[in-house]
Amino acid sequence: MTDLLRAAGAVVWRGEQSSPEVAVIHRPGYDDWTFPKGKLKSGEHVIAAALREVREETGLTVLLGRALPPIHYMSTGRLKRVDYWVAQEAADGGFEPGDEVDKLRWLPLAEARRLLTYEWDVGLLRALGAAPLETVPLVLVRHGSAGSRSEWPGEDVARPLDTDGASQASNLATALPAYRPELLLSSPSARCVQTLEPYAGEVGADIRIEPLLSEESQDPQKTPALVGDLSAPAVACSHGKVLPGLIEALSGKSVHLRKGAFAVLHRAGGRVVSVERYPT
Repeated sequence: MTDLLRAAGAVVWRGEQSSPEVAVIHRPGYDDWTFPKGKLKSGEHVIAAALREVREETGLTVLLGRALPPIHYMSTGRLKRVDYWVAQEAADGGFEPGDEVDKLRWLPLAEARRLLTYEWDVGLLRALGAAPLETVPLVLVRHGSAGSRSEWPGEDVARPLDTDGASQASNLATALPAYRPELLLSSPSARCVQTLEPYAGEVGADIRIEPLLSEESQDPQKTPALVGDLSAPAVACSHGKVLPGLIEALSGKSVHLRKGAFAVLHRAGGRVVSVERYPT
């Protein structure tokens, strides 16, 4: 739907998982209490928008956890969709009251429920308890667009990203800060390595080449073990012939990724508690 308005935000928590506090903001223009959110800029990835809006409205830098159910409502005669995530406070740059947001309060769930203006925000609080708050992300990326295999004159492993693929890699680099992957893994193929390079360059990280992520060397037991046993946040870039089987082996879910798209598997207690899919 071309007229769909898009916005993004987060339910930010801190403290103990068993008794968290959440950040609630007051907007003087609406005289409401709600969660930080805002409209996407033109061409902005929805995840990047959530990070930006939370930072602008609260001064907080956050790490995204699992996605919460999106909210839909009518705004100025158009349908609006707001995507939300569970988010953990990572750094506090200091809240500065302004015209759009003049108050920020950290509240236990029961107090937040009483203060919130909108019933859909109360619903987000209910969804907060559906799975663990603190999860470890594993981001699985299908490499960006790389032209036609049949038209590439050299070895396929050397086939690079095309212009669209380079744009997808740049967009991916704006979304990955939401998960702060500490390990960057890639198939040996140039198009996979290049898909991770913009993010790797921004954070100064090395990309570890893993043949088990390639089409030729994938293994139904060893490849899932390679990434499934990781205890730290990680991102791995691979191929369309590898990723569906890998995701199903790890989560039991069937997920197909278009070129440049990625899946986020949120893990807690040794199991996958949420699987999400995003385009770039």
